Amino acid sequence: MIRKFLSKVFNRQAPVSKSLSKLSIIPSKSHGIRRSQIAPCVLKIALNLQQAGFSAYLVGGAVRDLLLGLIPKDFDVATNATPEEVHKIFRRSRIIGRRFRLVHVMCGAETVEVSTFRGPSPDDEDDPASIQQIDQHGRLLHDNVFGNQEEDAKRRDFTVNALFYDPAKEEILDYLNGYEDLKAKKMRIIGDPVQRFREDPVRLLRAVRLAAKLDMQIETETAKPIGDLAPLLQNVPASRLFDEMLKLLLSGHALSCVVELRARGLHHGLLPMLDVILEQPMGERFITLALQNTDERVRQNKPVSPGFLFAILLWHEVLSYWNSLQTTGEKPLPALFKAMDHILSLQHKKLAIPRRFDAVIQEIWAMQPRFEARVGRKPFRLLAHPRFRAAFDFMLLRCESGELNTEYGDWWKAFLSADNAAREKMLPMQAAAKKGRRKRGRKKSSSSSNTDSEYPIDSPSI
Repeated sequence: MIRKFLSKVFNRQAPVSKSLSKLSIIPSKSHGIRRSQIAPCVLKIALNLQQAGFSAYLVGGAVRDLLLGLIPKDFDVATNATPEEVHKIFRRSRIIGRRFRLVHVMCGAETVEVSTFRGPSPDDEDDPASIQQIDQHGRLLHDNVFGNQEEDAKRRDFTVNALFYDPAKEEILDYLNGYEDLKAKKMRIIGDPVQRFREDPVRLLRAVRLAAKLDMQIETETAKPIGDLAPLLQNVPASRLFDEMLKLLLSGHALSCVVELRARGLHHGLLPMLDVILEQPMGERFITLALQNTDERVRQNKPVSPGFLFAILLWHEVLSYWNSLQTTGEKPLPALFKAMDHILSLQHKKLAIPRRFDAVIQEIWAMQPRFEARVGRKPFRLLAHPRFRAAFDFMLLRCESGELNTEYGDWWKAFLSADNAAREKMLPMQAAAKKGRRKRGRKKSSSSSNTDSEYPIDSPSI
């Protein structure tokens, strides 16, 4: 027992001493990052930790993005202080997390995430406490093991995300050659790829997203096991998959990410309908146009609705199921709503799309038949709908992809740009004729009311 303990201690220390010799300290004149580029709240938190006697560094995506000339979306701070010690220093803070405890420090309206350096993951098969930390597939369930800075670097996912920036000295500490990988545009996972992907299968998606976003190539050994390990995504909580997919779709490189996901077999269990859609010329064009437009809006810092995005990605599944229901004799509108409910219920199990997006998605879909009903007051009522703009953009994508006659898109564009008097003249003549017949006798009122209903009963199948 003592021999086993000594062996474990010395085996753990050996690689540490070896890797210490690889530490590179990159001065500010080489990397070019200045303290003034850091958000004031983040800088204040890091310097306060250092003044309290702890080490504190900017780490992760913020350092990576600054080196690439990008503006970081957020800044993370890593320290050797424990969560409890960080919490004592900052009055406006709270400890969060179960898998790995973090501290959220509030500074004005901002919230800065402060993490304690992590140590090696538990991997002793003879230790019951260690076995309880991972599931049968190797995924880490709990990771509250603290360590030193070097060990923390090894625990991060990719080398380009394992760079530490000291805001006091304006130096970068690099233990794993991440600085050189970044300059070489190479995405390399830290450690054994199979083990690291098993620890957290979401890294499979993250590798694809970051490579596309940063215009990098996934290193050969890192890429090799991705296809074989794709089924591990089925063991990840659906809420985490949704968060990662949302990051991917809003990355500004959604189209290249989706294509890469499909090429590597990572879309199964996430968006399995992509296989069907992208094999159909019309469906492929629809998705391509939609994601291109989304990427362009993200690059221009324009808002993008997640509900609109998922309405796009799921539409052809709804369309297929809707048409199949109508072939069995279902009425068009009841069939549409049944198809909508069916497809959304399937996706809730796979991606855990939050219920708050359901209303947006369903309204966009439900409004599509109404764009073809241009009689009576229906166009005016449709124009007043709160979701009109999103549904209108959706309809234009359908026209542009060839799914819907472009005449509908041209008519609605003209209708939107016209004043009320011109809009009245644009309505088909048969609407006025029917309106006149309704005045002559009560006998015609039944058919007339059907024609002017909110949805056309015999709206064409799309």
